[in-house]
This record gives sequence, structure tokens and C-alpha cells, in this order.
Amino acid sequence: MASEATGPRAQRVRKLLEEKLSPVTLEIVDESDRHAGHVGRPRGPQEGIAETHFRLAIVSEAFDGVSRVARSRRVHALLEPEFADGLHALALSLRTPAETAAR
Repeated sequence: MASEATGPRAQRVRKLLEEKLSPVTLEIVDESDRHAGHVGRPRGPQEGIAETHFRLAIVSEAFDGVSRVARSRRVHALLEPEFADGLHALALSLRTPAETAAR
């Protein structure tokens, strides 16, 4: 099982999402190692660089009454500076506390 990401980008992402979404839970997993050689991943001597692909699981009241597409767009918009600086892809699970409780 993957563990919580703790690198510099993950820390920036966590801080921003906590400030903007006030999540009940926030899980950030760096899945960059699964994408070695993938478009957007550095090649050559820098290939060991991580933090290009994340899996985010966010539970927040901020998503209440918001469509799945709008939730995703909001998270992507919040992280636009990270995309401009090398973040390549996100896998998202975005739920409200009520949706999580119903599971």
C-alpha cells in the first residue's frame, strides 16, 4: 500500500488545499514512481525526481452541492501553479463528509 507523500511539492499542495478547502480528511500519495519514462517525467540523470503524479483523496464540506466535474476543476485550478512547475497528473477522490458516511 502506498504511503502518504511528504516531499516539498506534497507539502505545498497540502498547505494550499488545507487553506482553501478546509478538508475533514486529506490524503496525498506520490505515485510518480509508477510513471517512470511517462510523458512529463524527467529522463536521464534527473529521472529519480518524483512528485509529478499524485493521488489525492479529499473529504470536504466545500464540495457540498458541487458536481463531480466542478470539484475536479476547482482542485485543478487551485493547483495550477504546481502544474506550471512540473506537476503532471492527479488522480482524485473528492467527497463530502455525508458522501463518505454513506459508504
